[in-house]
This record gives sequence, structure tokens and C-alpha cells, in this order.
Amino acid sequence: MARVKKKAVTLTDAAAGRMREIMDQAAENYTGVRIGVKNGGCAGMEYTMDYAEAPEPLEEVVEENGITIYIDPKAILFLLGTEIDYQVEKLSAKFVFNNPNQTDACGCGESVTIVPVKQEVADA
Repeated sequence: MARVKKKAVTLTDAAAGRMREIMDQAAENYTGVRIGVKNGGCAGMEYTMDYAEAPEPLEEVVEENGITIYIDPKAILFLLGTEIDYQVEKLSAKFVFNNPNQTDACGCGESVTIVPVKQEVADA
């Protein structure tokens, strides 16, 4: 019997809807959204999101709510189990990464501290 693989990242309906709107307005014909993490900010890491035309070698590809997400292979253990949401407040609107691996964030919310999932847990 085949083992069902848990999705590395999930999207809320709000996040998928907003991503679809943004991609529909883009001048290029993008196929999905690439997400990852990079070193930066006072807490150590920052989430990244960008348009993508095709997957890069070794990227994890997730189909969620009609959106294709490409996950940087160097970021997968940092992002495993993350839910991406889109929140609209009185004076702002933003994508929010609800990441169970995030242990801290800076005061401004731009950077985070993330502890990667151990490979054994990711493979389970």
C-alpha cells in the first residue's frame, strides 16, 4: 500500500485567492510561487516569496487550492508544516507564515528564528 505524503506547506483559501489575483495581474505567464528562507534581519532569517515560471532542480512542488508552490530545497526542513495565510487588517494586508518551526520573531515582524525539522522527522 502506498504511503500518503504530507504536504510540506499548505495555503488557506485567503492566501490562495490573493496569490491567484496577483498572478492574474502579472505581465508574465508565471506557473506558481517560489517560497524559501534567507539569512537576514535581526532574528536571523526571512521568508521569501516570488513568482516562478518553472521548478528548479530538486525543488519540492506542492499543489494547494489551485496554486503551485515551489519550495527551495535548502528551505524545506525550515518550512515543513507551515501554513501560509493572507490577513487583511485596518491599515495593512500581508501574507503570514504560520510555521511550527519558528521559535522567535523580531519586533517589527520582518525576520524570524526557525529551527529546522530533523531529517528523521521529515521522512516519517
